[in-house]
Amino acid sequence: MLLSFTLAFLAAADWTRFRGPNGSGIAGPAAPPVRFDAQTAVVWKTPLPPGHSSPVLTRTHIFVTAVEGETLLTIALDRATGRVLWKREAPRPRKDRLQNVNGPASPSPVTDGSNVYVYFQDYGLISYNAAGRVRWQLPLGSFRIQYGFGASPILVDGDVVLPVDQDLGSFLLAVNKNTGRVRWKVERPGVISGYSTPVLYQPKTGGKQILIAESFQLSAYSARTGERVWQVRGLACEMKSVPVIGDGVLYINGWGFAENQPGRQLPLPTMEEADANKDGVIAAAEMPHQRLKHPAYFGTFDIDGNGTLNRAEWEIARAMMASENGLLAIDLEAKTIRWRYQKPVPQVPSPLLYGGAVFLVNDSGILLSFDPATGNVIRQGRLKGAIDKYFASPIGAGGKVWLISQDGTVSVVSARGEWEVEQVNSLGDEVFATPAIEGGRMYVRTKNALYCFGGK
Repeated sequence: MLLSFTLAFLAAADWTRFRGPNGSGIAGPAAPPVRFDAQTAVVWKTPLPPGHSSPVLTRTHIFVTAVEGETLLTIALDRATGRVLWKREAPRPRKDRLQNVNGPASPSPVTDGSNVYVYFQDYGLISYNAAGRVRWQLPLGSFRIQYGFGASPILVDGDVVLPVDQDLGSFLLAVNKNTGRVRWKVERPGVISGYSTPVLYQPKTGGKQILIAESFQLSAYSARTGERVWQVRGLACEMKSVPVIGDGVLYINGWGFAENQPGRQLPLPTMEEADANKDGVIAAAEMPHQRLKHPAYFGTFDIDGNGTLNRAEWEIARAMMASENGLLAIDLEAKTIRWRYQKPVPQVPSPLLYGGAVFLVNDSGILLSFDPATGNVIRQGRLKGAIDKYFASPIGAGGKVWLISQDGTVSVVSARGEWEVEQVNSLGDEVFATPAIEGGRMYVRTKNALYCFGGK
């Protein structure tokens, strides 16, 4: 049943959600061109306002979100020609917290093949039909998330499902896709800021489950009721990547702080031991490690932003400092960790399970391939000419893997454990979004445009 469920996802006709069928990053057998750049193998190019959301596809449309000045936009393009079919402005009643390179149009849309569902952290959920008419709107928030929102909504049968992993008051929401009415909302105490988009899992017995890589744990929720049905501890304190599933095993990488590397951890004492002046809270000056007094660290622990840590915040800080970075393989039936890899792993890009190997790309363009059964590294090497940060996740099609760095350098490697670089291309523009592939064409969103690469 599990294999047929997985194959059903991978046989989907369109790239309808972030990172394609069930977040796998895998397209069909038809591969886009290996050699391309801003002029070569371009079927069309359409200028777009900036946004980090990745394109999603129907048979006729492409949907993205964007921000133009202070305006939040949903944009529909004709898939064949790249012509902009419509732009719709979303309400923006507030400006929630954003840090580093994150932007107000980061979550990717999801589509049912006709209608599109978008989420903006400064408003909430909106659904449009294919012609751009608003079907419904659901204001949400405001939210306090360390770097701003990163997770994308997904479709689960007849519902739009959105995880809200924030500093306080995390929840999981299911909304009827036709009416916009909340079907269920489940509070998730103990879950702190996170950025991972869920995937679906069908166990051998029982109903479909929604799997979320949360702070410290992988959790499974009933797709029917939202009830948490199981969890496996051991994840990093802050999750950004999307899990991938194959043969009943889930692979997920997580990175919180450099101090979460085994051997570099900074353990924190009990509240009573740390509270030097016995006033019941911890100030930055009372932090036992000099590095953790810095606002970049202390501000992460200070969830309510009042300048001190109460007992609940202190316990979260202790848990964050005790967690470990790494790539994990989790047996979904046994609900146990099969293996861990704990040398440095990516912060943002997700793993790719393809061609009999698990692929990870680190900052500085270090590509690793792993044996899925054992976690042993098959090959590790630097992608020459692509030494940069990576935000886009690797994707696979036609026996090849595509990796795009922040500066728009595209490496194409063979999809096997002993991978080889086949081509390095340059787009000459920044890339934060993960490309979409379907039918031998690749849709790449740069800072300033959306490209379609393929045969004429």
